[in-house]
Amino acid sequence: MIKKGFSRLGVGLLYLISLLPYPILFFIADILFVLIYYVIGYRRKVVQQNLANAFPEKSLSERQAIEKKYFRFLADLILETIKLYSISPEETIKRVDFRDHLLQDNEAFKQGKSIIAAVGHYGNWESGCLRMGLVKERKCIIAYKPLSNNIFDKFFFDLRSRFGTLMVPMKNTFRTVVAHRREHTLTVLAGDQTPSRDEVTYFTNFLNQPTAVFLGVEKLAKTTDSLVVFCDVRRVGRGYYTCTFVPLFDNPKETAEYEITNAHVQYLENVIREEPEYWLWSHRRWKFKPEDLN
Repeated sequence: MIKKGFSRLGVGLLYLISLLPYPILFFIADILFVLIYYVIGYRRKVVQQNLANAFPEKSLSERQAIEKKYFRFLADLILETIKLYSISPEETIKRVDFRDHLLQDNEAFKQGKSIIAAVGHYGNWESGCLRMGLVKERKCIIAYKPLSNNIFDKFFFDLRSRFGTLMVPMKNTFRTVVAHRREHTLTVLAGDQTPSRDEVTYFTNFLNQPTAVFLGVEKLAKTTDSLVVFCDVRRVGRGYYTCTFVPLFDNPKETAEYEITNAHVQYLENVIREEPEYWLWSHRRWKFKPEDLN
């Protein structure tokens, strides 16, 4: 009961914070950066190890520069995400510029094919997913991993579904997408989510190391014969992003096994290598190695 009380209090506080204007939020983010980087040292060893494994060719000073930039961005990301709980549709459109010209010129898109979109934990992916709820041409379905705390899980569920997005737990994604296969849908899946041990069936090379990946994007695309795209989210300023829909495969049923998976993972890696500070380095992404599962 006490734990639930604190959780409800925390959610209420987050809502009040979300009402603050962006300049004040970024002032708080500047303070938060000092706390999590210098005082608390939040997961700094995890970040340092991830960067060392991903970029062995970079010097220690280069990796340290990325590390510091990452934590500055992480502080911004936390406050920007809280803001999404009360942000207006108009402000969302203003701050997340959808660039869909590559889709508009695509024949598969013109034919009305549904879309399976891979997205990474890069930039403010939450802003991009919220913005997708404002796309009127297609029903938006987003797969998510429920949180263990029911109160905070509901907070993020409500945040992400504010503009009409259909939020679906990961384990129900396949069934839901297939049920809506006769509609024009846009289904979004995180392509860099870590599978649990019993879900690991395939490793690919990602950021210089064997990486366990979900095959959901590939399986859904082939089952529903959907257009496969990558949601390329880029930060262009504090609180401002672009999201470019990059078509990867028009005819997924004609692809070889793992071709789609390798392609969207490789695309994300290329994005990360351009500006590494905007990926979620504090996530324990590499929990499993191929030899651990033998």
